Amino acid sequence: MYGGVDRKRFIIETNGAGVAFLDYDNDGWLDALVLNGTRLKELARENQTHPPGRTPTSHLYRNNHDGTFADVTARAGLGAVGWASSVCVGDYDNDGRLDLFTTYYGQNVLYHNLGDGRFGDVTARAGLPTGGTRWGSGCTFVDYDRDGRVDLFVANYLRFDLASAPEIGSGPNCVWKGVPVNCGPRGLPTDTNLLFHNNGDGSFTDVSAVSGIARVTGRYAMTATAADFDGDGWIDIYVACDSTASILYHNNHDGTFTDTAVESGVAYSENGTQQAGMGLAVGDFNGDGLLDLFKTHFADDIPALYRGLGKGVFEDIALAAGLGVLNRYVEWGAGMPDLDNDGRPDLVYVTGNVYPEVEPVLAQYPHRGPRIVFRNVNGARFENVSGPSGAGATRPHSSRGAAFGDFDNDGDIDVLVFNMNEPPSLLRNGYSGPNRWIGVKLEGTTSNRAALGATVRVTAAGRTQAQAVLSQASYYSHDDLRLHFGLGSATLADKIEVTWPSGRVETLTGVAAGRVVSIKEGVSNARR
Repeated sequence: MYGGVDRKRFIIETNGAGVAFLDYDNDGWLDALVLNGTRLKELARENQTHPPGRTPTSHLYRNNHDGTFADVTARAGLGAVGWASSVCVGDYDNDGRLDLFTTYYGQNVLYHNLGDGRFGDVTARAGLPTGGTRWGSGCTFVDYDRDGRVDLFVANYLRFDLASAPEIGSGPNCVWKGVPVNCGPRGLPTDTNLLFHNNGDGSFTDVSAVSGIARVTGRYAMTATAADFDGDGWIDIYVACDSTASILYHNNHDGTFTDTAVESGVAYSENGTQQAGMGLAVGDFNGDGLLDLFKTHFADDIPALYRGLGKGVFEDIALAAGLGVLNRYVEWGAGMPDLDNDGRPDLVYVTGNVYPEVEPVLAQYPHRGPRIVFRNVNGARFENVSGPSGAGATRPHSSRGAAFGDFDNDGDIDVLVFNMNEPPSLLRNGYSGPNRWIGVKLEGTTSNRAALGATVRVTAAGRTQAQAVLSQASYYSHDDLRLHFGLGSATLADKIEVTWPSGRVETLTGVAAGRVVSIKEGVSNARR
């Protein structure tokens, strides 16, 4: 459950939360994490009692290896109750087990993976903020100083106080299409983003000010992702921002960051306007070996498709690529998966309006919308194939987070979706054509063990594709850490090049398709 069903009194009820595909028990099968929220009256502490089994905690589902999942939340110890936003995944102590950080309106939580199917809340022990109320939004583990340990970036959406929040229709930012709605984000006070340095002993130190992260102000920060966007060997941080310019924290190689989003071309639309940045995907849609960005927005706008030109410069080609055919949905979780393994990544995003009150007045803006699928035609142009993609795409929901990964290990990419006030959706990819694929799973040694921030380039049949290992992507969500590359008709990858977060570059050649290749930093052979 997440806020009101037919009426949203405050903006806190509208944003929903993320989901994650992760292998928390290292058995080679993706498990699923679904975040949760509460009702407004519970946020206001009017009613804190819940029926047995109905406590609004996040839920962890263990993969049974047969297409089904078991709810292991109680056993796992993920007992935090609150208004959840996002999840990011990483191995902050390099013990080979994936840890979780979840953001909330209220108190963020760091969960340490204990290795026996359980997690422990180590937020206070790690020196992370406890007490007080902030609206945590996106987060990402990122080794910004290349010391082999992932640090933690945490975004904050805005400053919100339930007691003093403006009511529906009470101002110019509280009306949409002539319909009184909840207020914001414009008109509400912004907050600052945070960066915590990993001390290597299980604790973190707040370096938000000295790093320059907190210097960027006046933004409604949402999803955060970290990769080497300019190819200089150091990991940068990109943040989609709602109704304000998005942020590209360029890594200055000395422990500090500078916002270069404007000069890099990823702050605004191609027309230079502010957009309601929500979700993010990172990939290489045109097969030039450079990372591209895909960012989702509000109704009456279209997503941005930022093509990487090299050296940290991008251009928005969304209209030229054919994405302008749809603009009436509010767009959220996004991915750049190769759904048919043809070697050309496709685009997927989920939708759902934030104003359920509008649909009875303006039916063209439904509260529940479809999942949108754009097929990559030739590396430059996309076609809308949402309708032929089946009921999993066309059945309407008010969705938010989406995670991408191969949960059934059948060689194609599936999707886990967060839906507002109803169960999540698990969308199984039914591709059965002849195209081949290869997966890449990394383990760092000098680099952080989960290899977050690494860039992998796979060359097959004369075509090179780039992907990055990400702690957070989509909308407030986490994708499979195993990178999946469609190869078309190629039977092998001619070359797999890994640029590790440490700066080391390693290359494998002649790797057979149809398997997940595990690559350990500094070890020359690849094992199945």
